[in-house]
Amino acid sequence: MVNIYEAIASNKRKSNAVLVLFLVFAALVFYVLSQAVSIYMGYEPGGLGFVGLALIISGLMSFSSYYYSDKIVLKISGAKPASREKHFIFYTASENLSIATGIPKPRLYLIEDSAPNAFATGRDPEHAVICVTTGLLKKLNRTELEGVIAHEISHIRHYDIRLMSIVAVLVGSIALLADFFLRVSFRGKRGNRKSSQLDAVFMILGIVFALLSPLIAQLIQLSISRRREFTADAGAITITRQPQGLISALQKIAGDHEPLEAANKATAHLYIENPFKDKSKSAVGWFAGLFNTHPPITERLKALQKMA
Repeated sequence: MVNIYEAIASNKRKSNAVLVLFLVFAALVFYVLSQAVSIYMGYEPGGLGFVGLALIISGLMSFSSYYYSDKIVLKISGAKPASREKHFIFYTASENLSIATGIPKPRLYLIEDSAPNAFATGRDPEHAVICVTTGLLKKLNRTELEGVIAHEISHIRHYDIRLMSIVAVLVGSIALLADFFLRVSFRGKRGNRKSSQLDAVFMILGIVFALLSPLIAQLIQLSISRRREFTADAGAITITRQPQGLISALQKIAGDHEPLEAANKATAHLYIENPFKDKSKSAVGWFAGLFNTHPPITERLKALQKMA
């Protein structure tokens, strides 16, 4: 039997290690690409220049999107507020688990869809939302539903939504900068400053980073997302003290092969389980797994069963 708190601590260490790696990688990409763009435009290397300004503007726009992320996600998902009268078990279970964890009760929403799934969003516990599908409420008993809600509450109290929003901003900024460099370099017009060997090095590195960094950044982002799912699973057990509830819930959700109509690529990572049901079983499944937003359900169940 695995100690729950040791499992959470291990998952956090691994997640933090990947996050630190990503921040170092992002800083390196920003530096190399900004220098390459500056050299290409005819400026001396050394500062971010107008590229830095572009990144600041991009960051402000991303922050605005993050600040209103809950409203945006609920709108595109077609979610409607849940009520205590109509969805009593969902409402009271969320209320009780919130009290047990010491966080404000999240706002509760519902998606009219028979596919069982759920997600949490919001920038902090004071502005959090838990959203479930009608299929989840119909197909899970109370113990299983409590396991799912506890999983989402674990995301909320560990600020996973904020973390993934920050990572998404960095990934988007890397993609924008890489695309900008490739566009200006393909135009064939350069500044008039005499080139040096250092300039040539930055230009070569710039091309390499522009081609590879968006893919690498996305892979690291997905790795962080998968690791946070393991942490949330373990965190749910510390709340409910009933591993079998979440185990049974995940088995039912994964066993239901109906895709969730309201989900899209922008929101898929939020759900407790992949809403597209596109599990890869080919010979290159290990490679395809690198692009999954969630770890394989078999691995999650195996980790939970060790805590039971």
